[in-house]
Amino acid sequence: MKTKEMVFAALFAAFIAVLGMIPPIPLGFIPVPITAQTLGVMLAGCFLGKKVGSISLILFILLVALGLPLLSGGRGGLSVLVGPSAGYLLSWPLAAFCIGYMTEKIWNHVKTWKVIIINVVFGVLLVSFIGAPVMAIITHTSIWAGLVGATAFLPGDCIKAVIAAIIALQLKAISPLEEKMHNS
Repeated sequence: MKTKEMVFAALFAAFIAVLGMIPPIPLGFIPVPITAQTLGVMLAGCFLGKKVGSISLILFILLVALGLPLLSGGRGGLSVLVGPSAGYLLSWPLAAFCIGYMTEKIWNHVKTWKVIIINVVFGVLLVSFIGAPVMAIITHTSIWAGLVGATAFLPGDCIKAVIAAIIALQLKAISPLEEKMHNS
């Protein structure tokens, strides 16, 4: 791994931590709050690519596991990795990898709408389809109830998918993907 890639991974882990400073929005009917951090997950994938994006999320989760209060609401430690949010958090590296993989495939002909679709499929739907069932199992409710409850995240997550796509394409010239595609 190049030094530049390590720096980008660390910066994005820090960026996602900063997004955690935005207070969570608790929902009364589901034990997982709405946070801004999924914006960072989508942006890591579509700006950094599959490798560096997923490494940045693995680094972030390791820091949380070590007890740093980097999650929205100042949460951290191993307890959050076995609590209701566990499935959502643990899906983040996979989501960043999938977003990055698909973005790399279209990078030479990238359009904002394509990145939005990639973000929605992997940054919204994939995270929900992993997170909601895990939350349901941990809270001893039906998986169907977990999936229905997770629909509360869809409007905000879709907005974050659009924002991440726009930011990534506005910063395309400095993206590590741009350098990677020109060197290959």
